[in-house]
Amino acid sequence: MISATDFKNGISFEMDNNLYTVLEFQHVKPGKGAAFVRTKIKNLTSGSIVDRTFRPTEKFKKAHIERNDAQYLYSDNGLCHFMDNNTFEQISLGKDLVGKSLKFIKENETVKILSCNERIFGIEPPMVVDVEIIDTEPGIKGDTAQGATKPATIETGVTVIVPLFINKGDRIRVDTRTGEYTGRA
Repeated sequence: MISATDFKNGISFEMDNNLYTVLEFQHVKPGKGAAFVRTKIKNLTSGSIVDRTFRPTEKFKKAHIERNDAQYLYSDNGLCHFMDNNTFEQISLGKDLVGKSLKFIKENETVKILSCNERIFGIEPPMVVDVEIIDTEPGIKGDTAQGATKPATIETGVTVIVPLFINKGDRIRVDTRTGEYTGRA
């Protein structure tokens, strides 16, 4: 069991038959009245983020989240198919469960399948992926003094903002959490 006073960023717990993780927390001790813990928590099943206040004495069951490596195989008919790298078992997940996590992931890349008590609730892509630019306007030398950007389409079909010197066929690195260009690959 974990009490609200033990909350730290990234701690996962079970409440009301749902899994939550703490995104932000603040221990508040007002001049009058009892102390409390103000948090911003994310429901790991639905993805919703909620602001919630807890009494310091409230206790919750700590969730042990397993992260297993799996290879992304393909998508069809609203399902995304993965292969567990340890057991070679094929796992099919609905696109509603996967969400936007796959928009930077190509087939045959490794992701982490997130589960708790053998119940899969999502996937976690790598933080940074190397992708190829398949379409962008050519950059013209001397076009700007500094820091100009342009849109570019990567091989997964997503548009990313890149510097002017990036051309079609170049390989770049993209942060999957923010969708931002981080550098050349």
